[in-house]
Amino acid sequence: MQPYELTVADAAEAVRTRRVSPVELVDSVLERIEQVQPRLGAYASVTADRARDAARRAADEIAGAGARGPLHGIPAGLKDLIDVAGTATSASSRVREGHRATADSTVAARLSAAGAVFVGKTHTHEFAYGLTTPQTANAWDRGRVAGGSSGGSAVAVAARAATFALGTDTGGSIRVPAALNGVVGLKPTYGLVPRHGVTALSWSLDHVGPITRTVEDAALVLGALAGHDPRDPASVAAPPAGHRPGPGTDLTGLRVGVPANYYFDHVDPHVEAAVRRAIARLEELGARLVDVEIPMARYIRATHWGLMVPEASAYHERTLRAVPDLYSADVRVLLEAGELMTAGDYLRAQRARTLVRQAWLDMAATVDVIAAPTVPMTAVDSGRTTVTWGDGTVESVSDAYVRLSAPANVTGVPALTVPVGLDPQGLPIGMQLMGRPFDEATVLRAGHAYERTGTARDPAPAV
Repeated sequence: MQPYELTVADAAEAVRTRRVSPVELVDSVLERIEQVQPRLGAYASVTADRARDAARRAADEIAGAGARGPLHGIPAGLKDLIDVAGTATSASSRVREGHRATADSTVAARLSAAGAVFVGKTHTHEFAYGLTTPQTANAWDRGRVAGGSSGGSAVAVAARAATFALGTDTGGSIRVPAALNGVVGLKPTYGLVPRHGVTALSWSLDHVGPITRTVEDAALVLGALAGHDPRDPASVAAPPAGHRPGPGTDLTGLRVGVPANYYFDHVDPHVEAAVRRAIARLEELGARLVDVEIPMARYIRATHWGLMVPEASAYHERTLRAVPDLYSADVRVLLEAGELMTAGDYLRAQRARTLVRQAWLDMAATVDVIAAPTVPMTAVDSGRTTVTWGDGTVESVSDAYVRLSAPANVTGVPALTVPVGLDPQGLPIGMQLMGRPFDEATVLRAGHAYERTGTARDPAPAV
């Protein structure tokens, strides 16, 4: 096994016991990036010299005082919305040409304090306003979409070109590409991970979280990220720390909500079958399945768009007027459309969100987690714009991908995607586990228990 193939937990143990040095680990990941980057395009920029310097410092620190934690010397990719002092934050847009961050974002600073080594910035759909990340190819099939907007981060992790990565999630942008590339993605509770120094899409919906190869790794990274920051108005005052799941798989007493509506409507049969098999596996591990009705489902899409579109347009108001031609056509039309929405529309969306959130919390009080598909279909061919369901309903690809993930953004609850198999074309399928606010521990416990059964251990993508 090459060092780049190690998970975060395994790499941390190898570094701690001096079987692998941070220099060897980082060099291995950088070599892997050189191999796969021409084919996949996961990275917007690679900071190889800076990473090697950081790896040497980490090696010296570990040789002296020992590892300061499980991320010390571990290579990471950061979505190109996340500021790192002295490096570009391009948001994969010509609008940001020549940009250099003057200070670290909170999450970058916390990862640096934990000893993580940044190997580069990963591609995003421009300003995170899309679900495909067209610059990047799917790690399992280069002719298919990577998913977005954290497509570069998910592909880098899937291709073993980062030991872990950070993404952002406004309507599914961590979970969608993670599911489409067969890796783990965690959207924490709203306010748990500060967003200071992270380019906004929609401030009332934006989250930052980890993309990893295992649930245990997601918990390790979350532990370094969580904590109050007064520079983010949404940051919670006293969040719980990330919880590392135990080794067991016993889920006795866990109540798993299975939606009777919404989440299995207009879903590919292979996706539904794989997710239902995974839910049955949770039951075999001791969980009790409970039928739940998703409340106010008909309002979720309108509420999500009613919040995101005007907030994004407000953020981009000045640059949209100054340099409109520098935006890609798909993003520009969304930003211009947002300027046509009235204050009344936005306020009604905020009110609807309050009602949806309360109804969701009332429903979720009867269960510990809700299990459902992450996305309704696997990765589509690049350039495909619509999907036609069995009843003749036509849906845009972006709408289809965001439909099942947006509820967790509107409500702010934690949501985890874990791989649960492959479809007949050999493309990954993800199951989404959603919990109560700030109860990441239970969500991670359920995902980890499922993962440890081995039923999700499919071969790595052949890249």
